[in-house]
Amino acid sequence: MDMRETFLKATAEVLDADPNVAVVLADISAAQLAFAARKHPDRVVNVGIREQLMMSTAGGLALAGMRPIVHTFSSFLVERAFEQIKLDLGHQDTGAVLVSAGASYDMPTAGRTHQAPGDVALIDTLPGWTVHVPGHPEEARRLLLESIPGDGRVYLRLSAQENAESHLGAGFQTLREGGRGVVVAVGPMLDRALEATADLDVTVLYTSTIRPFDAAGLRSAVAAAGTTDVVLIEPYLAGTSAHAVSDALSEKPHRLLSLGVRREAEVRIYGEMADHDLAHGLDAGSIALSVKEFLH
Repeated sequence: MDMRETFLKATAEVLDADPNVAVVLADISAAQLAFAARKHPDRVVNVGIREQLMMSTAGGLALAGMRPIVHTFSSFLVERAFEQIKLDLGHQDTGAVLVSAGASYDMPTAGRTHQAPGDVALIDTLPGWTVHVPGHPEEARRLLLESIPGDGRVYLRLSAQENAESHLGAGFQTLREGGRGVVVAVGPMLDRALEATADLDVTVLYTSTIRPFDAAGLRSAVAAAGTTDVVLIEPYLAGTSAHAVSDALSEKPHRLLSLGVRREAEVRIYGEMADHDLAHGLDAGSIALSVKEFLH
């Protein structure tokens, strides 16, 4: 199963196990959760294609003591309903688990309406959010289950792109050690980052949780590598976590290369995901060229 299918299966199980959990949908994935809705008609709410109402409903459920899981495509979940995220969750200091599908450009044939490379950057303008970017279905399942307890505000970003293996764990995990630079790969960027740097003497860090940012882990890796050259590879808007890297290394001069979805121009193509990877320089070959030029 891919990440989205894994999430939906886990959500149905959570609904059976926890009477305080509710799911709020805006038509997306309603068919897949139809059986769960029949079992729990008062806790699976489909508001139709009214994403702002979906988020406000989640805020009301949270105020009533429920733990809402809110799900639709990333562009509709974060971008379209951002004001309600800011006010009905953040300003009211209520919690929810927002789970998106579609990532930056998982559905290129659907066009720009279904693309959201700026979603994490938008969430990052609000305080108190945990942001998970799993790189494997098993990570997605684990992070969802860990997000249910409590009343925190969590964004779980699912993608059709995934790594071959799961890497479960908190903070930055060191998958390779080297001395010429530190490469930080977020979520589904890991496998291509490892491929791109296979012949380079660099440390490769991986995380599926980008907020809160593991500043201590980055400082430790930089100290162990004996370098202050950092490459940040994120599957959304380039430089989204640049400020977190700079804050973590504020006490020492450092260089940073931020790779991700391009900021300087909109890529107006349809094609396949691989075409968008290439256009944004996020395929393994382009990453290799960028890293080698940066570390030269």
